[in-house]
Amino acid sequence: MSSSTAPDVKAGRLKVSQLEANFADLHPPLTDHEALVESDRCYFCYDAPCMNACPTTIDIPLFIREIQAGHPESAAKTIFNQNILGGMCARVCPTETLCEEACVREHAEGKPVKIGLLQRYATDQAMEKKHPFTRAASSGKKVAVVGAGPAGLACAHRLAMHGHDVEIFEARKKSGGLNEFGIAAYKSVDDFAQKEVDFILSLGGIKITHGKELGKGLTLAKLEKDYDAVFLGLGLSGVNALGVKHEEAKGVKDAVAYIADLRQAKDLSKLKVGRSVVVIGGGMTAIDIAVQSKLLGAEDVTILYRRGQDHMKASRFEQELAQTHGVNIRPWAMPKKLLTKDGKVVGLKVEETAMKGKTLEGTGVTFEVHADVIFKAIGQHFVDVTSGALVLHEGRIKVDEHKHTSRPKIWAGGDCTSGNQALTVAAVDDGRRAAEHMHVFLTGASHG
Repeated sequence: MSSSTAPDVKAGRLKVSQLEANFADLHPPLTDHEALVESDRCYFCYDAPCMNACPTTIDIPLFIREIQAGHPESAAKTIFNQNILGGMCARVCPTETLCEEACVREHAEGKPVKIGLLQRYATDQAMEKKHPFTRAASSGKKVAVVGAGPAGLACAHRLAMHGHDVEIFEARKKSGGLNEFGIAAYKSVDDFAQKEVDFILSLGGIKITHGKELGKGLTLAKLEKDYDAVFLGLGLSGVNALGVKHEEAKGVKDAVAYIADLRQAKDLSKLKVGRSVVVIGGGMTAIDIAVQSKLLGAEDVTILYRRGQDHMKASRFEQELAQTHGVNIRPWAMPKKLLTKDGKVVGLKVEETAMKGKTLEGTGVTFEVHADVIFKAIGQHFVDVTSGALVLHEGRIKVDEHKHTSRPKIWAGGDCTSGNQALTVAAVDDGRRAAEHMHVFLTGASHG
């Protein structure tokens, strides 16, 4: 590869009509007939393995039976009782490695019940109607929630159900967290993330204040003083570094930030994309940015991953999705040196890797790839904005099984906490669990 090649990055590689088709709903919703046929495939297992595989322990056999009986709104209430963001989770959860992988029909015939699509069918219908839950009488207690992402929204909703008044402080101008800014556009169409926020707020008792960030005018000490309890759903704001020279060169981008730009773009034809794109990483974000680059018109997109393809955190379905869109996944490869020209990235020197015993090592064999844009998708890390007020574990906020932190009035959940699974559904479960324990703290109620 010649490093003299000028970067080719521009907007408008595809016509608007093609972009609209490319970013249409990845999984179109089921019709009434399709939902009835699919629900009839369920065995309604006792001690159902699908339910055990769900991080929010939704009673999957029950809600599918309710759909089968012609009561999708009842099915939605069963779902929302455990996961108030069940609509988004139905769209973005890796069901192929959770409930559907555990499905008895998957093991018997390799064709699981379409649990995710059935969940979407029920929740979509219910969200068009009146909120299924009613607030309890006011407790007179006030709770602060920092972060309007999945964990914060789930926590706020459950607290409001119990009659507590909740104020959410969100740093961005819009609520939703990764559901709004970090999910691939073809997985959440028609502004669904904001519709879900509106649905949650329709319960009442929840106020969201935007433009308020912990560590920048908002302190834990002040929140502890002004509120009866505090929940932190801070997410991860630090971007992991590649650790190679010229990492700050123009054309080296954070995949999460670019996905956020894409999600907020009103006109995708104005979003710049490279002709040749290299993505470094092996998780869901790497797949999302690679596929979306292809859908925007990139001609050559390659994912480089330092270990074998079986070690990638992205599910097999996501990997196949990328490959069917023309993305080349190249495992056993790690960045060695960024190639630049006039301060702009033009390529990457890559070293092949191999396992030597239990250690991953470079083999000394290198090659070069041309790149107009290089996306970093190697994960994020927690930036402690609490000024050391909370005990950390492995670089994140330490919590117990109730999501309680080291301070009596503070709980936390989602990606900012130790042991989190980095899934939307897991963050929702954290928020709900924390809220139930906070309710006990606030009222002295017995914890069931």
